[in-house]
Amino acid sequence: MHGCVILFFSYFDSHIDYMELGNDTRNSEFLLLGFSEEPELQPFLFGLFLSMYLVTILGNLLIILAVNSDSHLHMPMYFFLANLSFVDICVTSTTVPKMLVNIHTQRKIITYESCILQMYFFILFVGLDNFLLTVMAYDRFVAICHPLHYTVIMNPRLCGLLVLVSWIMNILHSLLETLMVLQLSFCTHLYIPHFFCELNQMIQLACSDTFLNNLVIYFAAVLLGGAPLAGILYSYSKIVSSIRGISSALGRYKAFSTCTSHLSVVSLFYCTSLGVHLSSTATQSSLSSATASVMYTVVTPMLNPFIYSLRNRDIKEALNLLFRGKS
Repeated sequence: MHGCVILFFSYFDSHIDYMELGNDTRNSEFLLLGFSEEPELQPFLFGLFLSMYLVTILGNLLIILAVNSDSHLHMPMYFFLANLSFVDICVTSTTVPKMLVNIHTQRKIITYESCILQMYFFILFVGLDNFLLTVMAYDRFVAICHPLHYTVIMNPRLCGLLVLVSWIMNILHSLLETLMVLQLSFCTHLYIPHFFCELNQMIQLACSDTFLNNLVIYFAAVLLGGAPLAGILYSYSKIVSSIRGISSALGRYKAFSTCTSHLSVVSLFYCTSLGVHLSSTATQSSLSSATASVMYTVVTPMLNPFIYSLRNRDIKEALNLLFRGKS
């Protein structure tokens, strides 16, 4: 990842001259309109999002600590869960702190460089969320459909490789999208009707031709969005088929109960993502689009630890041990 970050900044420096076509993009500042300009709402919004951010950080850190501290959780499923919790922290930390600063200082300005970096890391971590959920679906597929070979198939080397490939693919995708935006020139109306620098909003502000940018977005949506979703659906179709073949009702219940937490998180992730897409295409209201984005940028990472801690007995026991050890 360090090498890709260096490549990102070297490309940024080498292409700065290109962006001086008709404007000085280097000195541009974007205005993040956020949710509301009503002064009386600002303290409420600040308190609300600060609370949600702290709960998200604390909840996901507890999941990571529980997995690392309890040897019973040193299994592929919980290894992927700890990675998902880390990525959820990163997703929220990419957008919420800047929004809190803007609300507190009453300044909604973000520099061009900061906007590009925020967009890069947001694309990276949201994509990683998607890939990790797919990897976790594959883990459940192997555990239920091939239980006798589970430890052989899901060995530490494969688990590490799956996470590594997820990082590499999303780093490359995020880098590509960002470099495409770096080639655009922007005009004078640099108002972003959002609380963070979102890719589609950035492209809509461009003065130059955005055909290639839109083409890359659609291609990436099909390849990096559709393929993981297809993998999840395929895994669960096989899981359902395998569970139906179990003779005892108790056996079916136990098998399905190992998937309920993951299935809940997957449903929340894709339903909120679909809501964001529909709100951005069906309405021109910036408030509704920003509100929908909160669901998968803030609410989903906040709820994931609760879903796993409330519905997973192993996680609950590990958290109890963690708190008893600290008391």
